Amino acid sequence: MKRIVVLIRKEFLQVRRDRRMLPIIFVSPILQLLLLGYAANLDVREVPLLVCDLDRSAESRSLTQGLLAGGYFILADSVWDYRAIGERINAGAAQIGVVIPPGFGASLERQESGAIQVLVDGADANSAGIALSYAVTILQNRIQEWSVRVRRVSETEQPGEALRLLEWNASVQAVGIEAKIRVWFNPDLRSRNYFVPGILALLLMVLTMLLTSLAVVKEKERGTLEQLSVTPIKRWEFILGKLIPFAIIGFIDVLLVLAAVRFLFGLKPVGNPFLLLFLSCLFLLSTLGLGLLVSTLVQNQQQAMMSSVFFVLMPMLFLSGFIFPIERMPLLVQGVSYLLPLRYYFVIIRGIFLKGAGLEALWDQALILFGLGIGILTLSILLFRKRS
Repeated sequence: MKRIVVLIRKEFLQVRRDRRMLPIIFVSPILQLLLLGYAANLDVREVPLLVCDLDRSAESRSLTQGLLAGGYFILADSVWDYRAIGERINAGAAQIGVVIPPGFGASLERQESGAIQVLVDGADANSAGIALSYAVTILQNRIQEWSVRVRRVSETEQPGEALRLLEWNASVQAVGIEAKIRVWFNPDLRSRNYFVPGILALLLMVLTMLLTSLAVVKEKERGTLEQLSVTPIKRWEFILGKLIPFAIIGFIDVLLVLAAVRFLFGLKPVGNPFLLLFLSCLFLLSTLGLGLLVSTLVQNQQQAMMSSVFFVLMPMLFLSGFIFPIERMPLLVQGVSYLLPLRYYFVIIRGIFLKGAGLEALWDQALILFGLGIGILTLSILLFRKRS
């Protein structure tokens, strides 16, 4: 135990002496959180909108105002030739265009069917789909309101139609159904609330895995690993002496990032923060084990960096559900994702942050995460003993 404490103290002294390492450990996570936290935003707001109003009636002007009222769209320009919409969208002046046909208001008064054309720039499929959904929903709601209003006005003129309308109203009142929409866990529907906890998980993984792999490989480059092999220090003592300091650093970074998330983004865990810290320690088993595994397979720090990024971080980033939903991936890729610790940690951290989930809801994810951590760490130790 005394030898482990000496190794831990030696590792902290090396970190303190390396002036370039301290900003990377304690400052870069906050900077990356700021950059990624504000950049990772899928909310679609203030989409540039082109309007071609060929009707120029009170109804068409009211329809345009309805599109602009919610803040989802801003009026880029009004054009009088529908062919100009395609040209302006191709030029990047707007992302969506709406063509209101001639006679739109009159057809509403006569309760006739009609069509409104919506043109969308689909280069960014995600934003285009969301913007199109917003536009269609607003247009449908607006036209439905006018339709009901026109039918009510005509009650005094068409008794048969009025009777059918009254019967419809009576049936609705008898059933007593009223739609009330409530959004759980993220009532503002802000994508940042979903992404920021995931960014915390990514930062924790990148920092602890890279620091561990680089620290062990540095011993190889300096030749001190061979010198330590002939001392009374045992292999498991050396491994613990290398892993424990970076586990402590990772834990401190979790606290720093949680504080930054609270003060910079106004987010705090809805659930128990101590449970989050405890389960983060289970995740550290995997990240430290992966760092040790990479260090056993490479010979220098450059190889360690490249291997960590391309063979561990990139697959974890794309297959763990941070960017793309796992349910939409091919079945083979979904099977691979079950082997990634980051997948389960995402469920844990988002569950605690957004849903206030407790251990009774996350025990299965925590158990799998613990099993993967022990497995990766055991494999890394066995390979380290074989190759060292």
